[in-house]
Amino acid sequence: MATARIVVSPEEPIATINPNIQGHFAEHLGGCIYDGIWVGEDSPIPNDGGIRTDVVQALRRLSPPVLRWPGGCFADDYHWRDGIGPREGRPRRVNLWWGEALESNAFGTHEFIRFCRLIGAQPYICGNVGSGSPAELRNWVEYCNFPGESTLALERGANGSPEPFGVKYWGVGNENWGCGGSFCPEDYGAEYKRFATYLPGFGDTELYLIACGPSGNNPDWTRRFFDKLGQGRRRRIHGFAAHYYCRTAGTATEYTVDQWYELLHRALLMEPLVIQQRAVLDGYDPDRQIGLIVDEWGTWHPPAPGRHPRHLWQQNTLRDALVAAMTLDIFQRHADKVVMANIAQTINVLQAMVLTDGPRMITTPTYHVYDMYQTHQGGQGVRARFEADEIAFPLAGEEARLPGLSGSASIKDGVMTLTVVNAHATAAIEADVFVRQAEWRGGSVVTLTDDDIHAHNTFETPEAVTPAEARSEANGAQFRYTFPPASVTAFRLRLA
Repeated sequence: MATARIVVSPEEPIATINPNIQGHFAEHLGGCIYDGIWVGEDSPIPNDGGIRTDVVQALRRLSPPVLRWPGGCFADDYHWRDGIGPREGRPRRVNLWWGEALESNAFGTHEFIRFCRLIGAQPYICGNVGSGSPAELRNWVEYCNFPGESTLALERGANGSPEPFGVKYWGVGNENWGCGGSFCPEDYGAEYKRFATYLPGFGDTELYLIACGPSGNNPDWTRRFFDKLGQGRRRRIHGFAAHYYCRTAGTATEYTVDQWYELLHRALLMEPLVIQQRAVLDGYDPDRQIGLIVDEWGTWHPPAPGRHPRHLWQQNTLRDALVAAMTLDIFQRHADKVVMANIAQTINVLQAMVLTDGPRMITTPTYHVYDMYQTHQGGQGVRARFEADEIAFPLAGEEARLPGLSGSASIKDGVMTLTVVNAHATAAIEADVFVRQAEWRGGSVVTLTDDDIHAHNTFETPEAVTPAEARSEANGAQFRYTFPPASVTAFRLRLA
């Protein structure tokens, strides 16, 4: 095979990479909230006012920009007043969507805001359109944000928070084409307009209202929604959120080499979603005042044996890490198009950062990708071209292809971050790496890989898959590097 090439072009800026692209999502589902975040003040597990300190410390390391809550499907059957006031008086409800688990409401608005502050994330609250009312959502916004002495603001103070929370990001429903009400795009467009009419910012907080977009890349949903929404000052929409999951090939931990490639191939379908959805939006919003968001995405594997099938606990392997890296690279290559993305979900559910088991906690390979990629946050995205032999593999009786190397590049404070994925399951790829109209003066290189493509961390072997860091001797405008198979690599190189 000929030596591959990577050419980074700082003179070709894309846009500033919105830190919110590396956002997160926590739903009242399985062990995400209870046991994952909340253990209660009386728990023997070390906690800060009921919130696990080990989880806080792990997530804070990632510099999480934004956290979406309380759902997901849970959001459109959640009534916020259930989760405020003395905990002993909060009602116990049945979780309609996720295994009919009993919801204690011990973790509500105040606990969520406190958790966000502990980990350093901005709160993003998803409101109830499916079974709620405009009045209910409007009152929740007032409760969170009004700085004066209204009844709701005084109630917030009596519940321990005299100062307003200043929540900026609000979702007007979730998956309203499905669990959020089974609306057609036109009916949801009408509901969106009605709800948004009653959602002022209150005080100094200017709301960022996010509408439900399609399931996957469905341009028809998007066009029909915006046709119904129409024009004019009352449409009040700032973000539009699609959802996309990579449904598994094989299981979470058992898959063939071809199934390894199949899942990575599905991850790359995020790129046409971003390009085509933004193109449709541009027809209605040529000035790009409405941001494209993907506020649920990630891998979705079959239920883990021995666990409740509706709690969506799944192991997280090196394959999931490559899906995360390839997806973040897509968002960063299209920093001019994507303003927020929220991986599903933060703890113990789907493509989690963290897994807990009683007092034990481990970080996952996906966690390590987010740690490696965080220096992209707020950087100036620049063009990077990857030239390598493609990987051919069978898919549905035909030949499909994956890029051998892919990635993204950004510059911040005189340092270039270049992230590279070698998707090949067994072959290393040697590449010449060039920078145009600039030079490097050393830095560091971090690599996440393993000889076993099924490798993952367990509570018995919590560091089986961890990154390795070394100095980079890259000097001048070119260097040669061998990318290990099944790897994610992050260079941080000083620019001369």
